[in-house]
Amino acid sequence: MAQKTVEFHEEASRESLAAFEWYLDRSELAAAEFAKELGRAVERIASAPQRWPEHSSGVRKFILHRFPFVVFYREHAAKIQVLAVAHARRRPGYWKGRT
Repeated sequence: MAQKTVEFHEEASRESLAAFEWYLDRSELAAAEFAKELGRAVERIASAPQRWPEHSSGVRKFILHRFPFVVFYREHAAKIQVLAVAHARRRPGYWKGRT
């Protein structure tokens, strides 16, 4: 089975960039590691989107291991949509209105 295309919601793109820039302000190495881990997460989600637990209403979550972030995504017929790259300890559920 071919992998589905992964698309980021506009706000999820902003969140991932903001997190990368936050790490970059502190350490180039940390920023690079964050980008690498997020990239691996997206690859793993694309290869087996149903592997990770359902959070609510068809939305699944992938927890990053080395960074306090969760990737919330929804699988559609032709694509996977990343709804949020959310800090695990801030404002839970703020992204739930995104479609």
